[in-house]
Amino acid sequence: MTQKTRTLAELAALVEGELLGDPEVRIAAFNDVAHASAGEITFIAQGKYADQLERSKASAVIVPQNIQEVALPAIRVKNPYLAAAMIHNLFYKRLLPAPGIHESAVIGADCRIAASVSIAPLAVVGRGVTLGEEVVIESGVVIGDDVIIGDGTILEANVVVRTGCRIGSRVILYSGAVIGSDGFGYATNSRGIHIKRPQVGNVVLEDDVEIGANTCIDRATFGSTVIGKGTKIDNLVQIGHNAEVGEGCLMVSQSGLAGSCKLGNGVVLAGQSGVGDHVEVGDGVMAAGRSGINSNVKPGSVVAGFPAIAYKEWLQAATAFSRIPQLLKDVRRLRRQVSELAGDGKNKETGDE
Repeated sequence: MTQKTRTLAELAALVEGELLGDPEVRIAAFNDVAHASAGEITFIAQGKYADQLERSKASAVIVPQNIQEVALPAIRVKNPYLAAAMIHNLFYKRLLPAPGIHESAVIGADCRIAASVSIAPLAVVGRGVTLGEEVVIESGVVIGDDVIIGDGTILEANVVVRTGCRIGSRVILYSGAVIGSDGFGYATNSRGIHIKRPQVGNVVLEDDVEIGANTCIDRATFGSTVIGKGTKIDNLVQIGHNAEVGEGCLMVSQSGLAGSCKLGNGVVLAGQSGVGDHVEVGDGVMAAGRSGINSNVKPGSVVAGFPAIAYKEWLQAATAFSRIPQLLKDVRRLRRQVSELAGDGKNKETGDE
């Protein structure tokens, strides 16, 4: 089958960019600068990488607005990274398995499974499960009873979705993700024994959510732990019971949410950052890596540090911290000088010169 190509003019229109050079150049694929070849388009995110184009064999390039001259046919845009993603998605299509249920898969009673669903070897589907159109269930997946999964969702190998959870459409769960394990809820008695609280809620993943490999999202004690539409969560993230994550959020690897915290829409948590229990984080908040958020944060804030404070204040504090060794030296020197001056003054008072 011949791969469909697009003209550079068509691609420029797609990303609303300015066309530089031959509009009829045919493009069949997207690649990075180092590996692009004839018939492929590449990109550079910043002007400082422009010298890489001299060695590139690409047929065209996406460039930022501050680049005025380009040796290759080009599309000039405000956000090269976004334009590159749009064009890459145009040419890249994930290969999906053929519909059907493998003979080694175990399917419970009373399931509703669309004809276009693919279920791979050794998958287990519980009772009363609903699988929408073009759902892909890879090998080793375990789906509990009464789970509902929307159209076009993909569960990669060894994903676990526990009983009663709700998964939207076009969701991707990467290998090893666990959705709906019990929340970490215990009550401690007078003898120090931890009494487990039953976790009878579920997890709801709305449409277009992605959950990274080996990420765990705990079911609610009551009600639902909710991940909002379009949110993307990296590998190795922990989300506690009854947490609520808004739409379009980004959570980077090793970040975490304690129970019952709430993130607004468009929140970004960088790597190893965390949010304490029952804390509310407003829309559009950005938290730097290793931030520890233990109190409510207003919408639009940028925070860093532990406990998290305004980013500009944290920069000032970090700068001051690096100066502490020199400050200690200065203090010791001043103490010696004061001591010496005090000694001189005492000698003068006693007439000892």
